[in-house]
Amino acid sequence: MRSTSGKVVVLFLLFLLSVVGSAVSGVVRRHDLAGVQPLSRVAIHRARLALDDKAYVKASPLLLGIKGEDTEWVTVEIGSPKPTADDWIGVFSPAKFNASTCASENDKDEVPLICSAPIKYQFANYSNPDYGSTRKGFLRFQLINQRADFSFALFSGGLDNPRLIAVSNAISFANPKAPVYPRLAQGKSWNEMTVTWTSGYDINEALPFVEWGSKWGPVTRSPAGTLTFNRGSMCGSPARTFGWRDPGFIHTSYLKELWPNAEYTYKLGHQLYNGSYIWSKSYSFQASPYPGQNSLQQVIIFGDMGKAERDGSNEYNNYQPGSLNTTDMIIKDLDNIDIVFHIGDISYANGYISQWDQFTAQVEPITSRVPYMLASGNHERDWPNTGSFYGTTDSGGECGVLAETMFYIPAENSAKYWYSTDFGMFHFCIADTEHDWREGSEQYKFIEHCLASADRKKQPWLIFAAHRVLGYSSGMSYVAEGSFEEPMGRESLQKLWQKYRVDIAFFGHVHNYERTCPIYQNQCVNNEKLHYSGTMNGTIHVVVGGGGSHLSNFSDTVPKWSIYRDLAFGFVKLTAFNHSSLLFEYKRSSDGKVYDSFTITRDYRDVLACVHDSCPPTTLAT
Repeated sequence: MRSTSGKVVVLFLLFLLSVVGSAVSGVVRRHDLAGVQPLSRVAIHRARLALDDKAYVKASPLLLGIKGEDTEWVTVEIGSPKPTADDWIGVFSPAKFNASTCASENDKDEVPLICSAPIKYQFANYSNPDYGSTRKGFLRFQLINQRADFSFALFSGGLDNPRLIAVSNAISFANPKAPVYPRLAQGKSWNEMTVTWTSGYDINEALPFVEWGSKWGPVTRSPAGTLTFNRGSMCGSPARTFGWRDPGFIHTSYLKELWPNAEYTYKLGHQLYNGSYIWSKSYSFQASPYPGQNSLQQVIIFGDMGKAERDGSNEYNNYQPGSLNTTDMIIKDLDNIDIVFHIGDISYANGYISQWDQFTAQVEPITSRVPYMLASGNHERDWPNTGSFYGTTDSGGECGVLAETMFYIPAENSAKYWYSTDFGMFHFCIADTEHDWREGSEQYKFIEHCLASADRKKQPWLIFAAHRVLGYSSGMSYVAEGSFEEPMGRESLQKLWQKYRVDIAFFGHVHNYERTCPIYQNQCVNNEKLHYSGTMNGTIHVVVGGGGSHLSNFSDTVPKWSIYRDLAFGFVKLTAFNHSSLLFEYKRSSDGKVYDSFTITRDYRDVLACVHDSCPPTTLAT
């Protein structure tokens, strides 16, 4: 829009207030260290109007997803008469906002009332190195369907002191409310699969369901429950203020009485009350094997992945530089993967609610095909005075609500993020390190029951997983504390791992890879490194927190129990060939090659054999 009169500038301001939409934001704090949420860099509380009638922003195409796509590329043309090196473009959604909707808790100095964070941003010269001299350029953004329209705003002043120069036209997906980003998860029984997805349809608009069936059987429909939450469900800022964005509606359907290993197709549906239907595209999955079934079974485990932008947005801070590599490498091998465990620090949204949509879109090629099981981390749960074991502000005010709502876990109470799940010859016990795990606690009782309930004849491979390192790590922060673990981590639990002969314990939180020997009470109980046979005598501990977030350095001190360390992004793959043979592989996300591995070969009697502190009472009676 262009004008030389003050009157038209005022009209432009009114246009801005009707178009910009829940525009930009960020929290006040600024850091120069790695690991800071990129959106928190934008000091939106300092935003000022500096409208220039000679500046412009134009976005195209106007209509996205006309063939049902839920992801589209958009071209944004920009021009400024006074370009600077720190000009940037923010993507805002919804495209319209009303100043009166700012939460009372938002810290604002003066108008304009830009009350919510951008979904993403790029610097104007990111793909236009000559922007400063040509005064114009083009940028490419990848947008996902997030239940609202979008606009783009040009700012000068950098991220610290943003000055609003111009705003684009609004663009939108053909059906912003469409059902998107299905997330599969194991149900509470082995032959149940849950499907969770997001849409813009409340239950007073449409009935949600999943239409599904085996490739050789009839098609059926299963209803879905619907959940959502509001700003009042958040525990603090930015989730409750600048980071807030309406999450839409989260639906979960339960597909029951599945045949073991059978292939099923499904699609998400909403029946409108006028009788018409809204459909997603079609997907497929393979049902879980029967517990104890002797067949090839392949498991992926990692932590701390987060999300990243394929269009280069948010490049100001290298927050989760390995996230896309990990995602893409898993997708590449998906035909050889049966189930995935992401053990905490899921999206690293840190209170910027829009980022959960971005994350679910990124992992959709995985979550729509295989069960995607979560553990809770500090960036999902922790907030002062909300019942978390740690009083940090790492969740950005989410206090567990997003993780508990956006994904399904087979827990008795999703607010207590611990559960067990069976997959063929594996029995998994997933703990929640953001709640008390120490002896005498409710969770400790669950952990012992979970470990004790494993039928090792049917399920010889017993796996424990949690976010924080309750076992062993030579990460720099733990070594500096002198603990080589999360304080109070293994003191209560190691006797349970030993008593019930846990094969491998996995942890995240520390952003690197490390494997120990089979260990008990700080002592290696087996000197082998590449192949273990017979009785194990102890549990192998693995830190696999290099899923994608900025890496964590090791200490110069290398303990005797540390067999392999790698400061790189990666994940673990477990392959059970049968009841007697297991392959462990650590792969780097950069190339998918194996950098550490070992095998376990043993018989049932080796699992039953007495080891130190694991022998049940015996009697001399005959």
